[in-house]
Amino acid sequence: MKRWLPMAILLTSALYICEFRPEHQAFKLLFKLIPMWLILYYAYSHMPLAKNRIHWLMLTGLFFGMLGDGLIMYEFVIGLAAFLIGHLFYTTAFLVQWRFSWLRFSSIIPIAIYSIMMGRELVISLMAQNNAGLVVPVLFYIIVISLMGWSAIMTGNRWAVIGSFLFLISDSILSWNLFVSPVFFADILIMTSYYSAQFIIARSAALPEKREVKVHP
Repeated sequence: MKRWLPMAILLTSALYICEFRPEHQAFKLLFKLIPMWLILYYAYSHMPLAKNRIHWLMLTGLFFGMLGDGLIMYEFVIGLAAFLIGHLFYTTAFLVQWRFSWLRFSSIIPIAIYSIMMGRELVISLMAQNNAGLVVPVLFYIIVISLMGWSAIMTGNRWAVIGSFLFLISDSILSWNLFVSPVFFADILIMTSYYSAQFIIARSAALPEKREVKVHP
């Protein structure tokens, strides 16, 4: 069963991304959530029976991501809050795995520059559209997801880094498409990068990379 899960995740994600979405809202929600249910099960089933705090933090992050998937279809701010909570759990899990190096630490500079530029454009657009009430939630979300990406880099785990930055790409396209200007093939780009991000993050938690063990004479 475990070996077929990635294929099942790929197929169910592709079904939703390729517009296989019933008109009825409940069924549309179901098809959107099935890949996340499978990703959650993939992560849980590949973790050891005796799960540590990192495992539970990552599983909780995935759970809130699943909630965000459903809630954002009905209320943007509530869905955003669910995703934000999920990112906080991811960030905590990554910080527990902190492996300091100056090179990794310095990545905060380009991440901060990108976040400031994106935040500036979003604030300008939100104010122009009389959506001032969204400015604070959106800016707070940008800060949190940027910290999540940076904390993933600090783990030294390439899967965590790839997954986190795919999440950043997905949310950047989503916010730009919603508030700044239309993005060609936005739905496909958003959901492809989003499902990929969640699966790769789940993979980073379920099957952590082997680290070099230094043997002292």
